[in-house]
Amino acid sequence: MEPQCLNAAETFAACERLWADSQARETIRRRYEAACRDFRPQILVLDDDPTGVQTVHGISVVTDWQRETLQDALEETLSGKERMFFVLTNSRSFTAERTTRAHEEIARNAWAAARETGARLLVISRGDSTLRGHYPLETAVLRRTLEQEGHPAFSGEVLCPFFREGGRFTLNGVHYVQEGDRLTPTAQTEFAKDQTFGYRHSALAEYIEEKSAGVVPASRVIRIPLAELRSLSWDAIEDRLRQADGFRYIVADALEEADVQALAVILMRLMKEGRHYMLRSAAAVPKVFGHVSDRPLLSREEMIGQDASVGGLVIVGSHVRKTTEQLDCLRGSAVPLSWIEFDASGWRRPGALAEEARRVVRCAEDAMRQGRTAVVYTSRTLIAPEGASPEQLLKISVSISDALTSVVSALSFRPRFLIAKGGITSSDVGTKALRVRKALVLGQAQPGIPVWKTGPESLFPGLSYIIFPGNVGRPDTLRTIVEALN
Repeated sequence: MEPQCLNAAETFAACERLWADSQARETIRRRYEAACRDFRPQILVLDDDPTGVQTVHGISVVTDWQRETLQDALEETLSGKERMFFVLTNSRSFTAERTTRAHEEIARNAWAAARETGARLLVISRGDSTLRGHYPLETAVLRRTLEQEGHPAFSGEVLCPFFREGGRFTLNGVHYVQEGDRLTPTAQTEFAKDQTFGYRHSALAEYIEEKSAGVVPASRVIRIPLAELRSLSWDAIEDRLRQADGFRYIVADALEEADVQALAVILMRLMKEGRHYMLRSAAAVPKVFGHVSDRPLLSREEMIGQDASVGGLVIVGSHVRKTTEQLDCLRGSAVPLSWIEFDASGWRRPGALAEEARRVVRCAEDAMRQGRTAVVYTSRTLIAPEGASPEQLLKISVSISDALTSVVSALSFRPRFLIAKGGITSSDVGTKALRVRKALVLGQAQPGIPVWKTGPESLFPGLSYIIFPGNVGRPDTLRTIVEALN
C-alpha cells in the first residue's frame, strides 16, 4: 500500500525527539570531522545533469570523460585541498543504450586514470532527488565495468536521495517531497508521472525492486532508519552491513545534513576495513563525502561583477508545475523584461525549429541591446504524440532542447547574465552552446541553485552561468534572482 501524506511540522517535531541527547548533532559533527581527516579518497561524482553541484563551491566540473581529462582532474585533487570533482554526463537526456556505453567508457577511463595517478577512487553517481533517471542501470554498469577492470568487488550500493534545499526527505524508508506544510510521497507527485522515468513506489526498497524489474527484491534491501542514525550507537548498523551476504542494496533515512554525516562516518569506517560501496544520491551526499564547507549565498557582485549596459538572458525549457509557477511570478516583476515564447510545435516539420530559433535570437538580442532581460521559454503545453514510447518522447525533448540551446550559441554578444531553467536545458546550454570544457562552481545564487564560472575555452569566458533546476525553489525564487541581477 502506498504511504500517506504527512504533516511536515508534526513529522519534524516527532523526529526531533529521536536524537540521543541535546548534544547529538555536535557529537556527530566531531566524529565526522575526525573521520574525514583519516579518510581522503579522490572522489569522482558523475552528474546526470548540471544541477548536482547545487550544494558545493570551489569544486571543478569537467564536461567530458576522456582518460586525459580524468587524469588531470585526479591529479588536481591529489595536489590541492579539494578532494572531489564532478563530471557532467547529461545522461538523463540519453537513451538507455547510450547511457550504458557512456558509463562503460567512464568506468574504464576513470580506473585507468586512478592507476596512473595512484588515486584512491570513490565514485558517486549523482541523480535526481525526485528519483528520475537511468537507475539502477547507471550504477550497475559502473560496478560491473569497474570490477572487470580490476577494482575490488563492491559490497553494496547505498541509495540516499535526501536534498534539504529542494524539500526532499526520506523517513521510514519512504521518500517524500515537501509541498507547503505537507510531505507527499514521491510516487504521488508530478515527478513520478515523468513520461520517460516514471515510477509507482515511494518506499525506496520497493522503488529499487520496481526499477530493477524484480531483479532486486525489496526484501533484500537493507534499511538504515533515522532512529539508529540519531542514536549515536552505530555498531548495530555496521554489524548488519558487515554480515550482509553478497552485494546488497542499502537505503538510508535522512531529514538533515547531520543524518548524512552519521551515514558517512559509518561507511567511512567500513571502507577503511577494505569494503567498497557504490553511492547513488542527490546533491547532499557529495557535499558531505567531499567535506565541503558551508558558505553564504553569492552576492550580485560575485555573480556579474562590473555592470554591463546590455540586459540578461533567461532560457526556460523545464515544464514542471513549479517552473510554470515561477514564470508566472516573474511576470509581476517591475524590472524591464521581454517575454519571448519559443514555439516547440515545429519539431513535426523539418527545419521549423531552426527557423524558430533564428527568430528568437533576433528578438532576444533586440531586447538585451535595450537593457532589458530577455525571457525565452518553450510552450508550456507538453507535446506528447499518442502512443509514443518513452525513448521516442525523450528524442523529441532532446530535439526541442537542441533548438532552444542554439539560441545561446548564436548570440553575437555577451549577456549581462545567463540563467538556464531545467536539467537537460542547462546541460545543453553549458556544453553545446557555451562550449564549456571545465568550470568552477562559485556557489549558489539561492539555495539549491548553483553558479558556474565558465572556463577560458568557452564562448563567453568568465561568465557566471546560473543553473536553475526545474523542480527547485519557491514560486518567487526566479524573480528574486532576476531582480537581484538587474
